[in-house]
This record gives sequence, C-alpha cells and structure tokens, in this order.
Amino acid sequence: MTVRASQLGALTDALAAVLPFKEPADSVLRGFFRHHRGLGQDDRAFIAEGVFAALRRLASLRVQAGSSSPRRLAIAATVRELGASLREIEGALSIAETAWAKEFKAAKPVLSPAEAAELPDWLWDKLTAALPAGERDALVRSWLAPAPLDLRINSMKITRDQAQAQLKATGIDAEPTPYSPLGLRVAGKPALQSHPLFTSGAIEVQDEGSQLLGLLVAPRRTDMVADFCAGAGGKTMLLGALMRSQGRVYAFDVSRARLARFKPRLARSGLSNVQPTLIENERDTHIKRLAGKIDRVLVDAPCSGFGTLRRNPDLKWRQAAEAIPELAIKQARILAAAATLVKPGGRLVYATCSVLPDENEAIVESFVGAHPEFALGDAAAELRRAGVALDTGRTLKLSTARHGCDGFFAAVLERS
Repeated sequence: MTVRASQLGALTDALAAVLPFKEPADSVLRGFFRHHRGLGQDDRAFIAEGVFAALRRLASLRVQAGSSSPRRLAIAATVRELGASLREIEGALSIAETAWAKEFKAAKPVLSPAEAAELPDWLWDKLTAALPAGERDALVRSWLAPAPLDLRINSMKITRDQAQAQLKATGIDAEPTPYSPLGLRVAGKPALQSHPLFTSGAIEVQDEGSQLLGLLVAPRRTDMVADFCAGAGGKTMLLGALMRSQGRVYAFDVSRARLARFKPRLARSGLSNVQPTLIENERDTHIKRLAGKIDRVLVDAPCSGFGTLRRNPDLKWRQAAEAIPELAIKQARILAAAATLVKPGGRLVYATCSVLPDENEAIVESFVGAHPEFALGDAAAELRRAGVALDTGRTLKLSTARHGCDGFFAAVLERS
C-alpha cells in the first residue's frame, strides 16, 4: 500500500485528538470524521485502523519511537503495525522523518513486562495478583488482536440458519457462535447499517458474551423484568425477545442520551413489552414503586470495561488505578438497590465486562454476606438448561483467550 501525505497527516491529527484520553476513542473518531467529511472510505479505514493499532500497542510503540508525539506515533504505527514499508510511506515523509523512520525500524528496545504486555504498570500488577502467569499471559495476548463482529438474531423475526443464509446471499460470510444459540460471527468488517436484516430488526450487533447474560436471566413470558443499567438496550431487547414480547421489561438508565439511542433500535425490533425509563439514580421513585415486585433483574454494572480491551484499547490508558475502588463502591451500591426490586423466589443477575476480582467476586461475596435472603446460584446449570455447553463454575467467567468473546463475569443470585 502506498501511504499518501494527506492520509498520514489525517492519522496524526486523529491521534492528537484521541491521545489526551478525555473521551472514548470511538466517540472521538466519530467526531473527527464528522468534521472531515471530505475523507474517502479508504482514508477513514486507514485512520481508524491506525488509531486502534496505536492504542493496542501504545506502550511498546512509545518506547521504540522514544516519543509520545502524535506524528511520530502515526509513522511508527503505520510502519510497524499496518505493515507499510519505508518505500511505501517515504512519499509522505520529510527527509528528517525518513531518516528517523529507518532508525525506528532498526531499534530493538528492552521492554518491561508491563510494556511487553502493552499495559500500564498498575494493571499488569493487578492481573499478576489475580491470575496464574500462563492465564494472564494468554489473556493479554488475546487483547492485542482486533475483535470479531458478533451478531445476535432477533428470534421474533428470524432463525439463525435463515439469517446466515441471507447474509451469505449478500456476500457476507458468518458462522454460528460456539456458545450462544442466537449468535453469528461475521468474517471481516462489512457495513451492516443499511443491510435489510439490520434495518428490519432481524439482527443486532452484540458480542456473544453479552448474549449469554440474557440466557442466565432466563425470563419467562409472563414475568416482570428489569434491566437496571440498560444503556443502549442490547441486552434489554434480548430479554424482550426471549419473552416473545409478552410480560413487561423495564429498561432503566440514568443517561437520557443512551436511552435516546435505544429507541430506534427498539422500534426496529418490533418488541411491544419494553418500557425505557429514565431514572435519576438507583434510589429513584420508579425503583421504590416497584420494590419487591420484579421476577428477574439484570444488573450489568458500570465497570472498568477491561474485558473489552480488544474493542476498546483506549480503556487501559484512560482508566487509573484509583478508579477501581471507586467503581467497586458504585457497583456495590447499585447491586444493593437493584436487589430491592426482586420478589421472593425471584432472580438477580449481577454482571460486568471486567476481569478484575475487585469488581466481580468481591462484590458478590460482600453482597451475599450482607443479604442472607439471597444465595449464589449455579450459572453453569442455568446455561445447560438453555442448551449451552459451557461450564466455568458457579459463576460465569468468560475469557477472550479461552472463549473468543469479550471478558464477562456474571453471578446468578436467587432470592429465597
């Protein structure tokens, strides 16, 4: 590939916008592309690929480049991560930059264990304390590859076989996900926003691990269900479809913007049993009014998001060590509030997309200790009932290295 000066300049500008880490990288990139509407499709692909490659390998790139300059990192990522030869990039460089790029390619820096893992020191130390060395190393390697594109079928509208066949008819190859009976894993990164299956609500983009959370909730058709941190509604729609659009699903969230993004997705889905509801906080009057009345509650709690580092590599640089105990306090508070909704005999599923015990096992153990009316259920047994052959113990612990999906944790909590 020949890299043009305009492409490298745009990549430099995009990195300059992302690297302060004040906002999520994907959000910054969307804004960047809105302000640079003249960029072609190939240019946008080059910039996005370059930015995320640099974010995944930022620690070693900085050491090898001897710089955190966006321009130097753009050149370094293009040469080392995107595979451009010096000859292919030379036309985009000054004479001094060409000389520097040659020195960069020849450099063989000595990296610390954290730098070799492309992690900040504190996160490397956390993983070292939490996991056996082999498991830790496999996990951090898995985070350095881009994530696949997973889809979930809307079982109200289509079967998985039908969706796979219709995608293939339009030139998109997809294979069934290994665990979720509702998932398809797509080869490459096809544009799906205008695909008839997407616009009709027959498919949604959703990681396989996220799909499994809905199967743990296992709502029945006549249940009252609450998705306590609904966000943009992916899991809410799964719950609604599992209930065949019967019963009632409350989609609670504190963000008006997230719920606004949910509404067009909900309209496409065809579900009539979902009620998006804005709440001020976990003690909102909507929550108090439903106390003790809900059959199934899902708490996909705000967390560090480290289970999604393939998709969101900026998270490891945006999060600070001191954020973890702050998140744990919030998670415990949200879980306790959500528990007030659950009726006797009901179920609460606590989940995160984190791999850190501080946000997972520690929260659940503390909750069960303080709430003797709740007991830890068996996640593996619940998945077996849903036809999923996956056993990670009494709690669900998904690893990108072992299971190929995002890293999720989930605990099933049954109220006596």
